[in-house]
Amino acid sequence: MRIKPLAAAVAAVPLLAVLAPPARAAAAPPRVPAGTTAAWVVFDRQAGRFVAARNAHRKYRSASVVKILIAIDYLERRKSVPKADAELLKVMLRASDDDAASAFWDRGGKGQIIVRVARRLGLADTAPPPASQPGFWGYTSLSAYDIVRTYRYLLDRADARVRDTILGHLRKAASCGTDGFDQTFGIPSAVPRPYAVKQGWSGFGTTPPTRCREARAIGAPVSWIARRATGSGVPDYGRPVLHTTGLVGKGERYVMAVLTAHPAGSAWSASVQRITAIAKGLYRDVSS
Repeated sequence: MRIKPLAAAVAAVPLLAVLAPPARAAAAPPRVPAGTTAAWVVFDRQAGRFVAARNAHRKYRSASVVKILIAIDYLERRKSVPKADAELLKVMLRASDDDAASAFWDRGGKGQIIVRVARRLGLADTAPPPASQPGFWGYTSLSAYDIVRTYRYLLDRADARVRDTILGHLRKAASCGTDGFDQTFGIPSAVPRPYAVKQGWSGFGTTPPTRCREARAIGAPVSWIARRATGSGVPDYGRPVLHTTGLVGKGERYVMAVLTAHPAGSAWSASVQRITAIAKGLYRDVSS
């Protein structure tokens, strides 16, 4: 299913200015627990309109969601992909591998990757990490609106090679990240299959409370980088974040992004329960 993108002039307007009212009585929106900051956007590709939004343009630190932007930049700047890089793309997108992301980040010019992609896709809320922290790709700032816009770019405007490579991997996202954290929070636990997802997490330490099966330890996760880095200008610095994004519903009808920041010191299990409950309520709301 291919839906024509919104006109560029409309896309530049804040989301609430173009959010169409629902044609039916909406279910109660998801409840956000006290102390948790949440943002979400859902676009209905069949109806051709946004059907849910909260804090749509609020900026969060990206954690691993930025790996989609890294992949877009890499693929659009070359005509062919060496076998070794194809494997790096696979593990970066399916298992959220940090070392693979760092390899592409360094080769692509670090923050210039974000500058290029934001300009090309019209991502007004997206910015590279602060100049004092150029190596920390997880400190990229982005919004739920820009994430949804990115998925729509892949679906409607990107070259088929780029679209099929990235979404093909996201449709086969692994249950486990290579750092041992379970990736099945949010969308994978809240909505029926099939779906294509890219998850993000940061600030929960280097060791998962229960190591996810099939995971392998590799490199230093973004959570470690977040604890060791200093400076300012990073959204929700010092608070753990969990993000769940992707394509859901029959025929990938909905483009969904849910971003959350949790109270400092929050446990992984409690944070996972919060974002999964939000994603479940949101999907129930828009699909009922």
